[in-house]
Amino acid sequence: MSIPARIKDDLPFLTALRRDLHAHPELGFEEERTAGIVARLLEEAGIAVHRGLGGTGVVGTLQVGNGTRRIGLRADMDALAMPEAAERPYKSTVPGRMHACGHDGHTAMLLGAARHLAATRSFSGTVHFIFQPAEEGRGGAKRMVDEGLFRLFPCDAVYGLHNMPGLAVDEIAVVEGPQLASSDSWRITFRGIGTHGAKPHLGRDPITAAGTFLSSLQTIVGRVVDPLQPAVVSACFLQAGDPKALNVIPDVVEIGGTARAYSPEVRDQLATEIGRLASGTAAMYGISADYRFERRIPPVTNDRDATTRALAAAGMVFGEKVRTSFPPSTAGDDFAFFAQNAPGCYAWLGNGPAVDGALHHNTAYDFNDEALGYGAAYWVALVERELKG
Repeated sequence: MSIPARIKDDLPFLTALRRDLHAHPELGFEEERTAGIVARLLEEAGIAVHRGLGGTGVVGTLQVGNGTRRIGLRADMDALAMPEAAERPYKSTVPGRMHACGHDGHTAMLLGAARHLAATRSFSGTVHFIFQPAEEGRGGAKRMVDEGLFRLFPCDAVYGLHNMPGLAVDEIAVVEGPQLASSDSWRITFRGIGTHGAKPHLGRDPITAAGTFLSSLQTIVGRVVDPLQPAVVSACFLQAGDPKALNVIPDVVEIGGTARAYSPEVRDQLATEIGRLASGTAAMYGISADYRFERRIPPVTNDRDATTRALAAAGMVFGEKVRTSFPPSTAGDDFAFFAQNAPGCYAWLGNGPAVDGALHHNTAYDFNDEALGYGAAYWVALVERELKG
């Protein structure tokens, strides 16, 4: 395994930085403190800094030599609105806020790579260090793109990296094709006619309709979508009636959930079929249904050429520990919006065992500091190999 000596020497600093970020988590579009630290460290390293894209986004640009190729490296900065349960010296100091997905580690690793590259300058071309706000469902990547990220900082390729519990810290998975699913939301409101619970025949019961709809919902994946095409449809919200009025059939039932797919075609199919079931159920029970499908994040699909380049860089750091086969995740990541504007590759960096089952978005989760050197070294290898002098 090859971690540059300069990065090894920087690990105590990067570890302290990562733990400081962990102790001071900030939600999407609120990363003022984090963005300030990122900007200061980039400027101290002699890297040009642009602030304000996506509100709290930071882009550092390092141009060396006369190479014309330009690449982007992305790290997300935001935390989650959830409490931290595990006791550790650097536990979150903000109630109800926690770095439960490792974005503190992602930020520290990219800063480590930036510091190294600025000091060694062993490449020829331009690298943009993209520190993105609001990855956790708040639309940070799309906002950066909409506000001109790729117009201001053109990229011939863009790369992402995410930690993965279960992979050893000296392992990385770089796989061509689908990596993360689309992440879309849907909402349905069934509107009936409320009545006395003892006299249901005098009204139109939306709760019974909702039950039929929910039991039918899973037939979309099981009986409509091609069984060779992965997809997920889940109902995650249900609200109806009043627990203090158990003799009242309500007028309205609200249901919401998520839909996931790896291809645009299946994504369209889910949007259509959820609505078809809702309207059909409403017609069957003589009520009405309002349906809304919100397209939030497209799927992340690794480009063939970008993946080949990323694999070559990974091999320089991880040797035989590079995985070229790894199952895609049904989670979503708005890195997809970056990869729509330049050929992209999204890699999975080992985070070690999931201690006590603490996977992403778990109240006991923590980024593994032993992965910091490997992640930073991967970024450096990618830049130095792709932007050869």
